[in-house]
Amino acid sequence: MTKARITVTLKNGVLDPQGKAIENGLGSLGFSGVESVRQGKVFDMEVAEKNSEKAKSEIEAMCEKLLANTVIEDYSVEIVS
Repeated sequence: MTKARITVTLKNGVLDPQGKAIENGLGSLGFSGVESVRQGKVFDMEVAEKNSEKAKSEIEAMCEKLLANTVIEDYSVEIVS
């Protein structure tokens, strides 16, 4: 079994209204100095494949087809064990 962490974030230049709302909310709660917030998604996944290179390739295919909207999002795959 291989464990992985997939991080999906909006590409640079794509507007992030949720990140902006978080930024504004932090300011209204008294947390000054926050200049920018970008939000994203994290997936922790376990796959049956034991070969980490094959597992990473399989997970990247999952990202391309379902987990990330590659038009507006970037993703990274980290094999954690």
